[in-house]
Amino acid sequence: MRTSTMAVRVLSSADLPAYHRLLAADPHGNVFLRHRADVTGLESPWLGGRMLGWFADDVLTSVCHHGANIVPGEATPQAIDAFAQVIATGTSRPASIAGRQADVLRLWSHLERVWGPARSVRPEQPFLLLDTAPAVAPDLRVRPVLVDEIDVLYPACVRMFTEEVGVNPETTHGSLYRARVAQLIAQGWAFAVIEDGRVLFKAEIGAMAAGTCQIQGVWMTPELRGTGWAAPALAGVVNLIRDQFVPAVSLYVNAHNERAHRAYLRAGFRHHDTFATVLL
Repeated sequence: MRTSTMAVRVLSSADLPAYHRLLAADPHGNVFLRHRADVTGLESPWLGGRMLGWFADDVLTSVCHHGANIVPGEATPQAIDAFAQVIATGTSRPASIAGRQADVLRLWSHLERVWGPARSVRPEQPFLLLDTAPAVAPDLRVRPVLVDEIDVLYPACVRMFTEEVGVNPETTHGSLYRARVAQLIAQGWAFAVIEDGRVLFKAEIGAMAAGTCQIQGVWMTPELRGTGWAAPALAGVVNLIRDQFVPAVSLYVNAHNERAHRAYLRAGFRHHDTFATVLL
């Protein structure tokens, strides 16, 4: 009787073909992991961490990004348990765990015993997808942010991050956060409505791989929230992305943020999966 072998090891560029085949099971839900491979070639110095792989009989069946954040992909329960054992032996504590709901919550059930309580557990985050034209007319004022507008956009990014994550990114990330915002602008991945030198609405592309992307940092100035303007503004972002980059756009939202969730559905997004996030 043949005995199966199972093991975790760090992936490298030699594993790219198997990695891409695995993540092709859900190109949209796995866009962050696909993007990381495109940018880094799965080489640890560029990853700022490592990409773990779970192998059954030498076949890659699950992966997990382990760096500043932890993101499992196409992971079986057995692989999640094995990833948790490896991650728990490390000395660094990442900023977050994010991904499919069942994977994240199972992983956190192990790591919480080692790391203690999280700052915030967000157990239900609808992951939404739009791969057709938006369902509402776009706000045509939405446009890419110009390179020389970073001083205009940056305060809105800080406000969004602080509202969403609960900490000021300038305190936790220092100059790296501003550098990241500048990079997104330079790539053409930052979009906004700016009037009289003031950001009324903004969103950025956080990750992109062949055919799909994930947007992040959706923010509207408080006095305009609840006015019904979010869906047209988001439609403007989607149209620009579909015209310039890829045909499919995704995002995820906290289930308790009912106003935002309704706006995304009104713009034409549909439910694709359910994510969860643990902020550490």
